[in-house]
Amino acid sequence: MLKFKDFPYERISMSQMKGEFTEQLNNFTETSSYEQEEAAITAILALQRKFLTAWSTASNRFSINTEDEFYQAEQEFYDEQVPYFDEWKNEYYRSILHSRHRENHEEKWGKVYFALAEKQMSTFSPDILHDLQEENKYCSEYVKLIASAKVEFDGQEISLPQLGPYQQSTDRDTRKKAMETKYQYLKDHEEELDQIFDKLVQIRTTIAHKLGFPSFVELGYARMQRIDYNKEMVNVFREQVKEQIVPAVNRLKERQRQHIGVSTLTYYDDPLLFPTGNPVPKGDPEWILENGKKMYEELSPETNEFFKMMLDRGLFDVYSRKGKVTGGYCDYFQEQQVPFILANFNGTSHDVIVLTHEVGHAFQAYTSRHIPMPECIFPTSESAEIHSMSMEFLTWPWMALFFKEDAEKFKYEHVHDSLSSILYICMVDEFQHFVYENHTASVEERKQAWRQLERKYRPYYNFEENDYLERGNYWHQQRHIFRFPFYYIDYGLAQICAFQFWQLANKDREHAWENYLRICEVGGSKSFTEIVELAELRSPFKEGCLDSVVKDIVDWLEQADYENM
Repeated sequence: MLKFKDFPYERISMSQMKGEFTEQLNNFTETSSYEQEEAAITAILALQRKFLTAWSTASNRFSINTEDEFYQAEQEFYDEQVPYFDEWKNEYYRSILHSRHRENHEEKWGKVYFALAEKQMSTFSPDILHDLQEENKYCSEYVKLIASAKVEFDGQEISLPQLGPYQQSTDRDTRKKAMETKYQYLKDHEEELDQIFDKLVQIRTTIAHKLGFPSFVELGYARMQRIDYNKEMVNVFREQVKEQIVPAVNRLKERQRQHIGVSTLTYYDDPLLFPTGNPVPKGDPEWILENGKKMYEELSPETNEFFKMMLDRGLFDVYSRKGKVTGGYCDYFQEQQVPFILANFNGTSHDVIVLTHEVGHAFQAYTSRHIPMPECIFPTSESAEIHSMSMEFLTWPWMALFFKEDAEKFKYEHVHDSLSSILYICMVDEFQHFVYENHTASVEERKQAWRQLERKYRPYYNFEENDYLERGNYWHQQRHIFRFPFYYIDYGLAQICAFQFWQLANKDREHAWENYLRICEVGGSKSFTEIVELAELRSPFKEGCLDSVVKDIVDWLEQADYENM
């Protein structure tokens, strides 16, 4: 079996791809036979897999090293060409949606596939081809700007992710200096970041108007393929978070302030939860992966087979280095039928979170590899994040492998940060609604809006010592805001679902795993609310859901022996 480094790559010939796509579309539209339509669908799905595999190969190799000139050029090629591919795909969607045999096709391929096709149809028109190319170009500019960051710290030149351990130092001056170094880089590029984002806001608004949407908000929801909830339901969720989670986190933050012994919880104090130091993995990245192998071997036969395959085929890239994109993600190679995980391990507990989170995505995709439609390997993002965030909790029994005597410290940090993160998630989401509902707002008005949201959702944060953050620039580092608008709330919805897996696993691990495996197997063939029901969870939109979940979480945190950790 080929390793990732040996995956073949050849730039797609767009003229050849167009010819083959057009031929199959003609085969579909010019026949009256259900069987011939099915044959055309099968052929078009194969063409999709071919294109997506080449794109993924180029994109991932660019992400691994954004300074590689060959893959820079390939990334630019796909930035230009993907909109054309989307145009052909929409012609295919139009054909299957209007087929006289639609009911028969739906019976074979599933109603969700057709619902996703209808949603996708609303997001594209040939009139926006150039605009989409411009949007892709600005997104890539942002990725390269952040990935190219090199800063001097502790006598060495490092990337931004490599500042992570220093930002959690027990020495307050070190924490402050590390944070100042990070934000000084962003401040030095503040104007450039503002310009990139402003161009993205304007081009996305233009695209939305050309497609007949009142604003990019509605288009953003359509792009996220939300087929069973809307922005009003999301707003209700955010209001529940303000009412129930903000006060709870405020209490926990005051407890943290007292425990680490500071008079004011500043932005550089917030990452430190324990005066003796946050839990960290007791080994290097290779050691973490080796312990991950043991963990997944014991978790289940399915995860054992899967994780060994990932290691054997080199489908992890976890070392942080200059020129590599920040953060972590999971992608999927359609033709090889395997996922790929990129991460930036930096010696903090986040390394283990990423290992479990991204493996949750990857395991789900691998378990769904039998699904022939590329659109349905992964479910829509709020469902996909259930798999990733729930895997974080389902692997708790093995945390001593990574943290040894600090395993309980890690569990407290994990639950504390997972709950706290919902505030930031909702803040990002509400900010994006403001931005795109007020696309004529100035750069400064956007920053003021962000700062107001910070005071509403995270009043415990103190930025007085940092002018860049005090002026409302914290969001510059959030790549989702630039690259994946309206994605972020999906983490909040999924977190509430993952907390329910945590509750069930504490009572009946076997039942929790059965439910988890069941939703991995269906991939994206079901909608969010259907997946929630299949997992025997309560929808985050359902009245009373947050009450029961948040109470259990807060009770667990407040009863934990935090002061003695």
